[in-house]
Amino acid sequence: MSVQMVLLPVFVQVGLTFALLIGMVFGRRQALVSGETKSRDIALGEPNWPKGATQIANCYRNQFELPLLFYALIALALPLRHADLFIVLMSWVFVVTRFAHAGIFVTENNLGRRSSVWLAGVLVLLAMWIYFALKILLLI
Repeated sequence: MSVQMVLLPVFVQVGLTFALLIGMVFGRRQALVSGETKSRDIALGEPNWPKGATQIANCYRNQFELPLLFYALIALALPLRHADLFIVLMSWVFVVTRFAHAGIFVTENNLGRRSSVWLAGVLVLLAMWIYFALKILLLI
C-alpha cells in the first residue's frame, strides 16, 4: 500500500479532531458572549459550560482516548511495512465509527447508540491490533 493510502484515514481522523476543537471554541465563545456563562465561573476549569458546549468539549477530549491506539498502530505498521489492504480498509471502518460516534455525541447524545458505535470502533481497532501482532510475530 502506498503511504498516501495508509495515511489518508489518519488525516481524516485528525480533521475530525480539529473540527471538534473549532466547534468547542465557537460553542464556548458563544456562551461567554451571550452571557450564558461568566468567565469567573470557568476560570479555574470548573465545568460550568452550557450543555451543548460541554457535549462538544467531551467529544473533542474523547478523540485523545481510543484514537491514540489507532495512531500508534499506523505509526508502527507504516515503517515496518505491515500496513496492507486489511489495515487500510479497517482504518476507514474505524474512522467511520469515530465520525458516527462524534455525530451522536454532539447532537442527540443517545448513550445507547453512542456506546454501540463506540464498541464497534473498539472491536475494529482490536481486530487491527491482533492482525498486526500476528503479522509481526508469526509473519502471516
